[in-house]
Amino acid sequence: MNYFEAEKMYIFQTYKRNPVLFVKGKGKYLWDDKGKKYLDFFSGISVSSLGHCHPQVVKAIRTQSEKLIHASNLYYTEPQIKLARLLSESSMGGKVFFSNSGAEANECAIKLARKFGKSTGRHEIISFENSFHGRTIATLSATGQKKFSKGFEPMLAGFKFAKFNDIASVKKLIGKKTCAIIVEPVQGEGGVHFAEKSFLKGLRELCNKKKLLLIFDEIQCGLGRTGKIFAYKNYGVVPEVLTLAKSLGGGLPIGATISKNEIAKTFGFGDHGSTFGGNPVCCAAAVEVLKIVGNANLLKNISKTGSYFISELKKLQKRHPLIKEVRGLGLMIGIELGAEGKNIVSGCLKKGLLTNCTQNTILRFLPPLIINKKDVDAAVSILSDVLNNNR
Repeated sequence: MNYFEAEKMYIFQTYKRNPVLFVKGKGKYLWDDKGKKYLDFFSGISVSSLGHCHPQVVKAIRTQSEKLIHASNLYYTEPQIKLARLLSESSMGGKVFFSNSGAEANECAIKLARKFGKSTGRHEIISFENSFHGRTIATLSATGQKKFSKGFEPMLAGFKFAKFNDIASVKKLIGKKTCAIIVEPVQGEGGVHFAEKSFLKGLRELCNKKKLLLIFDEIQCGLGRTGKIFAYKNYGVVPEVLTLAKSLGGGLPIGATISKNEIAKTFGFGDHGSTFGGNPVCCAAAVEVLKIVGNANLLKNISKTGSYFISELKKLQKRHPLIKEVRGLGLMIGIELGAEGKNIVSGCLKKGLLTNCTQNTILRFLPPLIINKKDVDAAVSILSDVLNNNR
């Protein structure tokens, strides 16, 4: 079978796929159907953050799948309750709702915010330009990039968009109908842009003063990616609601919405639900992920390796005028180019390095959190060769 032709014949054409068929993954590496080995510095958009097929995660999946694969949320399951406790105790406390993806986690947060504001006649949510919160109609409506919602209008009413890192623009949008602010501490899909500490602190002060919910979308930047178990811990600013997904399941689909207790009480029986949310196998995998990511030595290594990676990229910048800026925190790194980056991505792919380009000109690196300096050196060497070939 020619899988490339079969994909075009049988699958919706919604992805511009790279011409490679992966058949195996282990640790930092992937192998294609021809046996070629690739160093993965993209991790499936920050999903495989512990690398591919981490042995502890695989063991948890195997053990749980042999006992119970699914049970309705009308009953109790042990892995779900264990995971909820771990998430609550490692974050800001409170309660957890489980879903299957980041979009669903944000959908839950949006519904929670609207229900919270209902009694006082408030339903509007402030989001930010260049943000990305998902591809459902509600999360598209909350996304500050029109290219994603084009063709699907009209969007859900009740969303306003301020400028990222501009507290004055937020103040102008707050009105009598405002109930919440949703923000990514790091805009990943938007080009790896980091919130300033003063900005997030300003949002916290505004929410306290106006009695608004502060929602942090950490779907891409959470769970160790920035060198802290949650990105908000870099800022000393605590939200009422936190959304997670991507790397939480170690490769399996799971989303989580964490809310402080007083806000979680807003939802009553039947207000929200998910058939597969909190699946026992996904939760068992996520329990292992949290145990590993929460290790102080790993978090220290993420910060150390990330700093080394950024410093090496800045050295590269001095030799390659195509690189306009290098920005990053932990192992979430963006390189802003002076031209489109698709040729750089394809060039790296040919040489066995996986990366990604977002916003047309931003190379995005989301490597496994387990990489070391040797892996960084290998990636930078390949990138340098590709840049030399694209002068």
